[in-house]
Amino acid sequence: MPGENLSRDEARERAALLSVEGYEVSLDLRSAVGDTDAGPRTFRSVTTIRFRSAEPGATTFADLIAPSVTAVSLNGRDLDPGAVFDGSRILLEDLAEDNELVVDAQCAYSRTGEGMHRFVDPEDGEVYLYTQYEPADSRRVFANFEQPDLKAPFRFEVRAPEGWVVWSNGVGELADGVWKFAETKPISTYITAFVAGPYHYVTDSYERVFEDGTRLEIPLGAMCRKGLARHFDSDDVFLVTKQGLDFFHDHFDYPYPFGKYDQAFVPEYNLGAMENPGLVTFREEFIFRGRVTQASYERRANVILHEMAHMWFGDLVTMVWWDDLWLKESFADFMGTFSMVEATRFTNGWITFANNRKSWAYRADQLPSTHPITADIRDLEDAKLNFDGITYAKGASVLKQLVAYVGRDAFLEGARRYFKRNAYGNTRLGDLLSVLEETSGRDMATWSRSWLQTAGVNSLTPQVILNAEGRVTELAILQEAAESHPELRPHRVAVGLYRRSPDGAVERYARAEVDVEGPRTVVGELVGTEAPDLVLVNDDDLTYCKIRFDEGSLAALRDGLGDITDPLARALCWSALWNLTRDALMPARDFIDLVLRFAGRETDIGVLQMLHAWANSALTFYAAPGWREEGGRLLAEGALRELRLTEPGSQHQLTWARFFAAVASGEADLQLLQGLLEGTAKIDGLEVDQELRWAFLEPLAAHGVADEGVIAAELARDDTASGKRHQVRCLAARPSAAVKAQAWAAVVESDSLSNALVEATIAGFAQSSHRELTAAYASKYFEVIERVWGERSIQIGMDVVRGLFPSLQDSRETLSAADAWLAARGAAAPALRRLVLEARDDLARALRGQACDVGAAG
Repeated sequence: MPGENLSRDEARERAALLSVEGYEVSLDLRSAVGDTDAGPRTFRSVTTIRFRSAEPGATTFADLIAPSVTAVSLNGRDLDPGAVFDGSRILLEDLAEDNELVVDAQCAYSRTGEGMHRFVDPEDGEVYLYTQYEPADSRRVFANFEQPDLKAPFRFEVRAPEGWVVWSNGVGELADGVWKFAETKPISTYITAFVAGPYHYVTDSYERVFEDGTRLEIPLGAMCRKGLARHFDSDDVFLVTKQGLDFFHDHFDYPYPFGKYDQAFVPEYNLGAMENPGLVTFREEFIFRGRVTQASYERRANVILHEMAHMWFGDLVTMVWWDDLWLKESFADFMGTFSMVEATRFTNGWITFANNRKSWAYRADQLPSTHPITADIRDLEDAKLNFDGITYAKGASVLKQLVAYVGRDAFLEGARRYFKRNAYGNTRLGDLLSVLEETSGRDMATWSRSWLQTAGVNSLTPQVILNAEGRVTELAILQEAAESHPELRPHRVAVGLYRRSPDGAVERYARAEVDVEGPRTVVGELVGTEAPDLVLVNDDDLTYCKIRFDEGSLAALRDGLGDITDPLARALCWSALWNLTRDALMPARDFIDLVLRFAGRETDIGVLQMLHAWANSALTFYAAPGWREEGGRLLAEGALRELRLTEPGSQHQLTWARFFAAVASGEADLQLLQGLLEGTAKIDGLEVDQELRWAFLEPLAAHGVADEGVIAAELARDDTASGKRHQVRCLAARPSAAVKAQAWAAVVESDSLSNALVEATIAGFAQSSHRELTAAYASKYFEVIERVWGERSIQIGMDVVRGLFPSLQDSRETLSAADAWLAARGAAAPALRRLVLEARDDLARALRGQACDVGAAG
């Protein structure tokens, strides 16, 4: 609806006019269970807002997205709902200085993960509810002023079905059939929250005595669906939670401000997690139904700590508008890894950050839609798309560079002052920079202009000159930038020199830190050192850049990448080689060859999993079409070889088993997968649990070995919510024109699927081996996406537009079709155009990579 997409200008105008004193919200969720008539299932929502107006007599609006409004009153005056409510806004005229708005509405339960999501567990028929609001979906649950700078305290009460428990931001009590919750601190609308249903709930507590003798006790809770209770390792969740609370209390000097700390793992979540104060929500996939590697536990710990950092960066102190989204997300991303490395068992977290997290940033920063970390966010649709690799991973990378630039102590002291000065308030970029200038004595304005207010990624390349004796006479760093974003930035980097030792290991023997300025910087400290085999710019990963290599270093990597003993240095080299492949400077087959030769020696399990993902992407998108079949065969052979060689029962064995399933396509490979499923084949130490069974079944379905009956039998073994998602994906993966037509219709022509099943259907539809089967949908895609965008919620719209883009139809014709759509749809929603433009750019990059790989074939 036209009013649903709130603009920044409207928000500024409303913030200048209003100050909100408090909300009282009453929900009746008893309609969540039982039969219902045709039409949307709704619940009653009654909201009272008390607010002041700086201009008596002025006009403004409240936000509400609901099927219907029963009654509206402003200052005791009844308003005609039909006249003042347009489906997303409530018109408020003739404001007084002090105002009271009461809205009685019927709000709709969601199946898209937005607003009040309702989930029915197929295993036992139980109903579970939870909310997800970021950036602006609390208006789907109660009337409000939906923008981050109109903070207020909230009082909630909820009527729920008998036997249910309800949680919210504050502590709740059940009295006379009503759950009543303690008033919150002043917080933004988008971080209010509810979780309700027959959840399995576990409790613990955290205690802290500060130096002044004051005592802090925080009740801890963790919950999941009853069907997952047997898999729920809440002890580990609580362990990481307590370690994080210790770390942030040690370093932030501001006690956790929101009372209790509940963590809910909920079904069909459309994010990784959400930082609602006192009630953090996570996707339930963080509860592991089968055996996983340490990388999965590390990832969960990182997310727990990321959300905890938000209690200070985002919840206590919140950005004024979504332009400064980085003030919470970049900091939480950085602090999540920083705290995890220093406070938990996951001490190698910076390796994962360098190899995995930053790859997301490098991709996003080279798209035509790249933007400064402090972005220009015109409206809510822009905001939704800016939860991206720039705002999270690049921002976190830049903060890591900032710590190197100002020093750790100055950075943390700046954070402490920032919290104390702005508690329960809203900030902009300048508020943070001012305290960092105070604590560091550095010119933060110059640093900010270079790092926060410009876009693009720089490349740093070593240049080595040797004398006749084989010693370095000059080592320089060349800095380059893309033509579209020519900014050359100041970088604090470490340069490492590596050589092969007599025992064959490649180890660092010299290191120097230097401030890189401009196009060429000489590293004087390394003059006179012995000639290196490998020069690693940005050793220790201090800055954000693309690492390049001189010819000698690249040759050394081709010969002995697996011999580098330091796991972070090795991860940085892998990441740099992947960037060369994406930039069409290294043929895809060469990258795949490096993976086949050296990935089996990778000790860090997270890096190994990333290498598998990159190798699969290299084959799917960047390899020459004529070489794909051979490349797939080589990857499958290599994966099976490593699977048989790795230690039985190890996490490396499990990782290679999953990769083998992902690349298996030959008859013998598929027979082995089928045998492992049926128990007629065995690999020592490999336990084929239920999650691994689904991983083996999908390629069998995609290659026509497993039919609908086999998939149905597997669902009977695992008739759960997770099993249903896997079943839907496998069904859509079958190699049949009728199957593809059915999957397309289920996603594009119907809105009956939940967000989780939309995601599963798209994943099954888009099989890399089904290029011919899905070719007909390339033209259909450009015909339907504008309609889909207009009819669906923004989250589902994003899933469909991204997921169904015909990237596997990698031809000039598809590129031309995307260009034609963009040229003809100048008036389409800017957010929709951005999604298509990004997908088009990925396709163009793939075609350049394929051309590079064709050249390698001679």
